[in-house]
Amino acid sequence: MPDPSLSEPTPSGAAGSPEASASDPSAAGPARIRILLADDHALVRRGVRLILDREPDLEVVAEAGDGAEAIEMARAHTVDLAVLDIAMPRLTGLQAARELSALKPDLRILMLTMHDNEQYLFQALKSGACGYVLKSVADRDLVAACRAAMRDEPFLYPGAVTALIRNYLDRVRHGEESADHILTPREEEVLKLVAEGHSSKEIAEILFISIKTVQRHRANLLQKLGLRDRLELTRYAIRAGLIEA
Repeated sequence: MPDPSLSEPTPSGAAGSPEASASDPSAAGPARIRILLADDHALVRRGVRLILDREPDLEVVAEAGDGAEAIEMARAHTVDLAVLDIAMPRLTGLQAARELSALKPDLRILMLTMHDNEQYLFQALKSGACGYVLKSVADRDLVAACRAAMRDEPFLYPGAVTALIRNYLDRVRHGEESADHILTPREEEVLKLVAEGHSSKEIAEILFISIKTVQRHRANLLQKLGLRDRLELTRYAIRAGLIEA
């Protein structure tokens, strides 16, 4: 009978050893969903991050305080999902969503907002968002929305579904589609920044375009809207909901 003391030790890293399990990539769990979180209120970001980071498959890897910064963070970090507030300075979440959809077509986008508003909902979907989550129920819905987004499934709160159905039925009843917005997405972005008091140079830097292009957009805005100056553009932006009065 062989002497147990003479048996060969299991080599370090061999199958079945603790070292092998720790170093074997196949033994690790699934990769986490990397999330970009954008909200202009730091306290809100902290609370949302707590909700997301406590999940084993979710991880916030970048934060932004406005839409323009969200685009910068998306350029600087590898992210799978962007969670954007709607009402933010410089660029709104809707405007940032359009930019991000063009910049990274594979990026999933969720809108996280306090606005239970049909207009915002429709604009969010047109901007490339695949989900619309209310902040009031974020602790209940946000995690499920993130996972649905990564499965290429839309996520809408019950009231949003009702709004979509009602809108569809209204269009069928009247035999018409909603009229397109008078402004292009880029013109809307320039309008918001002009109304917030940014110079042409600042707008060019935020939107990564030339100053001449900014000036051309401003001229087009004044012509399209029949307005005369920055003050009237600002008043229009307030009425359109781009900035708060």
